[in-house]
Amino acid sequence: MADLDVGDAAPQFDLPRDGGGSLSLAALRGKPVVLYFYPQDDTTSCTNEAIGFSQLKPEFEKAGAVVIGLSPDSVKKHDKFKAKYDLTVDLVADEERKVIEAYHLWVEKMMYGRKYMGVERATFLIGKDGRIARIWRQVRVKGHAEAVLEAVRAL
Repeated sequence: MADLDVGDAAPQFDLPRDGGGSLSLAALRGKPVVLYFYPQDDTTSCTNEAIGFSQLKPEFEKAGAVVIGLSPDSVKKHDKFKAKYDLTVDLVADEERKVIEAYHLWVEKMMYGRKYMGVERATFLIGKDGRIARIWRQVRVKGHAEAVLEAVRAL
């Protein structure tokens, strides 16, 4: 299966979200969407990334964009994660990894010489038209939220 590329239609989703209810990409049509994928709630890099996006949320809103974090963790874990770090971005739960796999982000990883399957940290900027405008793969957290904000402003 070919990787997604800039200009492709973003795979649709309708997933349970923190605080209850669900969030769908279709409902956000007409707004830029920052969809960032991360491996797990309450780990160092994932926490720093969520804090970075939360701190810049007012700036993303000023630019008309919505920021959504997606991981395979449950809504219950997302709720605890948001409360613990006072996060303001929306978090959606993809426990069955259907969206993660649709974006080709369930990949083989290696830590301490051990191979395992996990979520690749990546961010997709989806334009108002529902097409992928920009992709960041194998994200390094430091400065990432700022770089994504600049890309949103440039749309």
